[in-house]
Amino acid sequence: MGTNGERSREFKFRIMELHYKDNISVKTLSEKFGIHKNTIYGWTEQYQKYGEDAFVGAGRQRPADAELRKLKRENEYLKMQVELLKKVAAYRAKKESGKE
Repeated sequence: MGTNGERSREFKFRIMELHYKDNISVKTLSEKFGIHKNTIYGWTEQYQKYGEDAFVGAGRQRPADAELRKLKRENEYLKMQVELLKKVAAYRAKKESGKE
């Protein structure tokens, strides 16, 4: 168990395994492990939504979220490159038209 009532990722997966595979109710798990049932319901929502990518922890990202963030940064970089190339092309066109 972590600090401030935080539970490890493995612990949360074990609770989900007990709930889903062993069919132990949230109420029973809450009483057995001393965890508020709303906390366990929150874990079940995360588990249902993200599966094996659930419970990444504070400051960490799910692989899909990290990939999306990386692609957004790359997209912004490429947009800046396109704008720079447009300016260079316009400058060259203006310079060439002045020579003629």
